[in-house]
Amino acid sequence: MANQYPALFSPIKIGSMEVKNRIAMMPMGVFSPRLMGPNGAYTKDGADYYIERAKGGVGLIITGLLPVGWLPKGHGPGDQGEGFNKYVEQQKYLAEGVHKYGGKVVVQITALSGRSSASASDPAACEIQNVWDPTKKNPEMTKKEIHDYIEMFANASLACKLAGIDGVEVHAVHEGYLLDQFTIANTNSRTDEYGGSLENRLRFPSEIVQAIKAKCGSDFPVLLRYSVRSYMKGFNRGALPGEEFVEFGRSLEESIVAAQKLVEAGYDALNCDNGSYDSWYWPHPPTYMPKACNLEDVKALKKYVSVPVVCAGKFDNPELANNVIAKGEIDMMGMGRPLLADPELVNKFAKGDLDNIRPCIGCHQGCLSRIFQMKDISCAVNPACGRELNYGVAKADKQKKVLIIGGGLAGMEAARVCALRGHTVDLFEKTDKMGGAFIAASAEEYKADDRRLLKWYIKQIKDLNVNIFTNKEVSKEFVNENKYDEVFVATGAVERKLNTPGFDNKKVTYAIDTLLHADIKGQNVLVVGGGLTGIEIACELGKKGKNVTVVEACDTILNSFGICAANYNMLMEMLDYYHVNVMKSTTVTKYENGVAELLTMVKNFPNIANRAKLMFTAGLGGIPKKSELKADHIVVSVGYTSDKKLYDELKGEKVHLVGDADKPENVMKAIWDAYEIARNV
Repeated sequence: MANQYPALFSPIKIGSMEVKNRIAMMPMGVFSPRLMGPNGAYTKDGADYYIERAKGGVGLIITGLLPVGWLPKGHGPGDQGEGFNKYVEQQKYLAEGVHKYGGKVVVQITALSGRSSASASDPAACEIQNVWDPTKKNPEMTKKEIHDYIEMFANASLACKLAGIDGVEVHAVHEGYLLDQFTIANTNSRTDEYGGSLENRLRFPSEIVQAIKAKCGSDFPVLLRYSVRSYMKGFNRGALPGEEFVEFGRSLEESIVAAQKLVEAGYDALNCDNGSYDSWYWPHPPTYMPKACNLEDVKALKKYVSVPVVCAGKFDNPELANNVIAKGEIDMMGMGRPLLADPELVNKFAKGDLDNIRPCIGCHQGCLSRIFQMKDISCAVNPACGRELNYGVAKADKQKKVLIIGGGLAGMEAARVCALRGHTVDLFEKTDKMGGAFIAASAEEYKADDRRLLKWYIKQIKDLNVNIFTNKEVSKEFVNENKYDEVFVATGAVERKLNTPGFDNKKVTYAIDTLLHADIKGQNVLVVGGGLTGIEIACELGKKGKNVTVVEACDTILNSFGICAANYNMLMEMLDYYHVNVMKSTTVTKYENGVAELLTMVKNFPNIANRAKLMFTAGLGGIPKKSELKADHIVVSVGYTSDKKLYDELKGEKVHLVGDADKPENVMKAIWDAYEIARNV
């Protein structure tokens, strides 16, 4: 029922290209060997990943980046050798597949990273410190290299046009990548015509679009990926939402002028968000970022440019998108990760079927983390993402009777997939609620998407007629008596407890109880455990004005498996912003009369002889230093231990251990393990 959001589902023109609705799939890296071929064109699997989103209703597909200079000379579309011709032929499948469903497809082309490269040898706008290793400097790009890149951008655009692709998007005056480094004064100290004034700093991206238009025709659409504001406090320091700071990168005021000049140069649309590698959580917003976090800045920019403007960044609310588009405040809604979680999302928007949308939870475990490991792009909550045609769920040849023990994420995913397979499924949960440990994990106010995921799972398994039994604990005898064909043990995990003297005090609570029930009255709070949950709790307490100290036994914090750099960086900035004190290599030895006794293993001892250093390092891990800390309340978050007791009693060929009961790790492991086993049952 598209008229529920008439503005969102109205057509729009970008240059000569007409798009059927105002929804664009944002570019995300798709360059693993299974998805991108040796000539830079997508393989069948890679193209099918995009085609599935076009089938799901997306009006405009913007592909992940194609590095025009990445492939060896003659192998890619950046020069007109054999690779150019192969690219054209292989990329036709993508264009034809998207067009079959009425969508349009634009290929994002890039000069890659500059100072944000993992290699400090890659050229940048000027000699400048590397993002990942600030002790090293990337060299200044030569003018010949600039001109070579301009030619490669034009060649790659022509290859796309010949393949039937509808346009290209130049990446990027965006996110602190190479072209962005050229445009920002503090990352471009060049003294030639590509540095100095704003006009000079915009010369490189301006000459790129002019070269593309010269080679492909003035009517060939060229979009620009654009960061409205950098949100940089300095190198490797980002600003948080609402934080007062002096902009080190591109300010809104300069951005308006820059955008106008880039449009004058020939760009047909601006695909906008915010941020840089120094503030990575703006272009890749984790769960901690507010919804539609970039919308206000993009709306401010839209007033000053004449071309269509796309807004992206945790922007998945169709009603909000419809309203701002209807008012002319932006032109298109951009979504990335929500379309990984649910490729049918746009069709569900159109039908008003919002309750059946599987939500993105902002974890980055299946997408950004995997991209940086050079793995296939996928999704923590949707294991079939990126392999829809060969990793889906089909009806089983034989209907079976399946028992699921435990109603957490892994248990519900196993139940959902088994029911889709056509099996009869009984799910037993020993408590009165479905969700397991994820109920507590989703309790914080900002975790609305986690709570949406829980609701989605409960609705799916009910709609699939899974027989759900709550307040029922399953025994070995029950399983044996009822003769199930397959049994999934998803009994979860239990919190690790510490036998520290004084931790039986009522002012000591563990993570789950803290998240669900605790009303912490005291001002001085000690959090024991610097893993993901402990740090999240500490930041929230700091946000409420508490004096918070985190103690972590290891010499690093946030060692949780699969945490992405964007999530990590934002949490680190939050710790600083909310004045949370972190003490590493520290344990609590006693809690009494509101005072915690601490033991810190000091490892920096320059005034001690080398022999003594070695002795302490090898034997104790440092010099023990005692201290005391006033603590009105202590929160303990030291991880979980798998509950395998029932599984050990039931072990057999048709008994499957899934989720935290197998190994407490993260959402992705729980869901993926359950999906993998259940789709083969």
